[in-house]
This record gives sequence, structure tokens and C-alpha cells, in this order.
Amino acid sequence: MIIIPKPNKLLYNSPKSFRPIVLLNILGKLIEKIIGERIQFHITSNDFIHPSQLGQLKFKFTTDTGVILTHIIRLGWQKNLLTSTLAFDILQFFPSLNHCLLMKIIQKVGLNIRVVDFFNNYLINRKTNYLWNNFSSQIFDVNVGIGQGLALSPILSALYLSLFLYILEKCLKNLQIPISIVSFVDDGLFISQDKSLKMSNACLFCSYNVMSILLKKFGLIVKRSKTEIFHFSRVQGPFNPPPLDLSMLRGPILSPKNSWKYLGFIFDRKLTFHQHIDFYSNRVISSIRCMKLLENSLQGISPL
Repeated sequence: MIIIPKPNKLLYNSPKSFRPIVLLNILGKLIEKIIGERIQFHITSNDFIHPSQLGQLKFKFTTDTGVILTHIIRLGWQKNLLTSTLAFDILQFFPSLNHCLLMKIIQKVGLNIRVVDFFNNYLINRKTNYLWNNFSSQIFDVNVGIGQGLALSPILSALYLSLFLYILEKCLKNLQIPISIVSFVDDGLFISQDKSLKMSNACLFCSYNVMSILLKKFGLIVKRSKTEIFHFSRVQGPFNPPPLDLSMLRGPILSPKNSWKYLGFIFDRKLTFHQHIDFYSNRVISSIRCMKLLENSLQGISPL
């Protein structure tokens, strides 16, 4: 495992400023890709994946998340309901997956015994070492986590997260908390619809509490700095929604902003998408200007 610095960082005095890269055999990557394709076909055709999961799977993209969220908001407006969303991120999701729990999930999805044995050898008793410039660490055991860039990581993480989402959905239903869930890999979203923002905040607060407790049982935690709340409303004039205080749950106090960037979309409360269009229009214009420099045969971009 090679440690490389992340680009464009002001300081490199924190482990988060570096990225570990695992070097694997090319033939091994090809075999992993084939196995991943076959397993994904099996689990999707047998409905093992939670319906709210929109990432790490074939034919599901970030645009699907934006379309679904927009559809839910507009349906709520037809019923005169305000829509409130609470976005959260799972901290260090891929490096924190428990191998033993993952093996139990794999055994339950009805795979061939040879495939189960393959994953038993693939996950259990793994060893690695760090290489940092000229320094090489001693070999040590790796009992948790899967590489984010591995060919099998999308399907393994989807299986792990699917169990969590099914249990979370059942807990919220038993507590009679009217919440919808959308998940894109380790980015989760609670959606509450009500005529009162106070009631929506209460539902989001309870959902966050249940989710935090359940994540701990799965060996995961929420990244508090990326927790955000946003309210959608067509109300004319000033709109001052109340903050969501999660300090009782060791979380932040969330104050809604005028716009919200989520999975590449820039939302405003009325779904006009003006800021979204302006942002990406400027990026396109900048790209076109760079292309003009590239086509210049006399004087182009200076060499690096």
C-alpha cells in the first residue's frame, strides 16, 4: 500500500491529506471485475438491494438521485406540503466495513458455495504494509475495510449498506416516523414532508438519532461536518426556516442556507435551478476558452 499526498492541500500535517493506494495484479483486477458483474446480476435480479440505493450499481447515477428528489418535492407541493431534507455522510465508509459481518451477508444472499469460499479467502486474514517514499512498514493484519478503488468494492459496499437500510427503514416504520430515505453510496438523505417545518424538523431529529445508533452497531459513524439541512418551499416573500439542533445527539446545530449543493446539483428552495445553470454555464464557457488556446498553432498553453 503506497501513501501519496492529495493535490492542492495547504498543509500536509494530517493523515487526511494523504491517500493510500493499493497496487494489485492486472489479471487479479480482471477476475474481480468478472466476479463483481456476476454477483451484481444475481443480487439485483433477486431484490437483495434496497430500493433507495442509487449508487455503486449499473444503470444508476447521480442524475437519478436529482430527478427522484425533484419528483418527490413537486408531488409534495401538489398536496401543499413543505419538503425538508437532512443530508449526512458516513465517515471513512469503505475502510470501516467489518469483514465478519460482510461474510455473513454474502452467505445469506444465496451465492454458490465456491463463491462464498472465494470471499472467505479474499477478506479474512488479509495482510498489508505501508510504503511511504523510502520507508516501508512491517506487515500487519487488515481485519476491516475494503479498497475503494477495487473492482469488487461497489457490490460489496452495496450489500453491506443494503442490510443497514432495510433495518433502518424497519426501525423508523415501527416508531411511526414518516421519513423517506435516499442513498448514494455513503451519502444518505432523509426526506420529510409536512405542512409544519417544526414537525419536519422533529421527524428529521428522531431519524438522525435512530440512524446514529444503528451506524454504531455496524461499526460506522456520521461525518458531522457534512451534515446539512435544507427546506423546499414555494412561499412568496421572506422565508426563515428554524434551525435543527442536533447538539443533544452530539451533532451540529444546522441552519438552512439559501442554496444547497448535493451530488453535483445546486438546489434552491423553489427548484428554479438558476444557480445550477449559472454555475455549469460558466464552467462550459471556461472549457471552451481553454479549447481555443489548444487550437492555436502559434501560441498555445505554456508547457508544464
